[in-house]
Amino acid sequence: MKIEFKEEQKFTQWWLWLILIPIGILPIIGIYKQIIIGEPFGDKPMSNIGLVVFAIFIFSLLGLFILMKLKTTIDTDKIEMIFFPFVKKTTKWTEIKKAEVVNYGFVGGWGIRLWTKYGTVYNIKGNKGLAIELLNGKKYLIGTQKEAEMNEIVKKASGQQRL
Repeated sequence: MKIEFKEEQKFTQWWLWLILIPIGILPIIGIYKQIIIGEPFGDKPMSNIGLVVFAIFIFSLLGLFILMKLKTTIDTDKIEMIFFPFVKKTTKWTEIKKAEVVNYGFVGGWGIRLWTKYGTVYNIKGNKGLAIELLNGKKYLIGTQKEAEMNEIVKKASGQQRL
């Protein structure tokens, strides 16, 4: 099975990191000020344990954004989508009723969006994606930054599979 299409997307939006980095610096300042220097951090400081738990939560959240990626691989037999670390989905072309590249607009943010008109949407950025309807009626959409390339693959597969 020859790989026809491959794409890997990560959260690289500058404005997102402009928000996340200061949020990550906040617990560092708090730990330094309250635990190392011994001054209370804020008007109503949390306990030292609370501050450490808060820091672990924030750093875990930042780590999640760093690790998250949407990987799409399409070959002559199947479409494979991995939204790491949450979902891995493999769909054979023979299970697909309809597949088309669409402009899905903004469906309430990026990440995993449930209950949209496209079914579950998996996206990292942008507003273009491969909308897939299965023979069993289920739907999902995989976001892409390579709209033209994906369109070519879908047309090619549609001709071979008669989608």
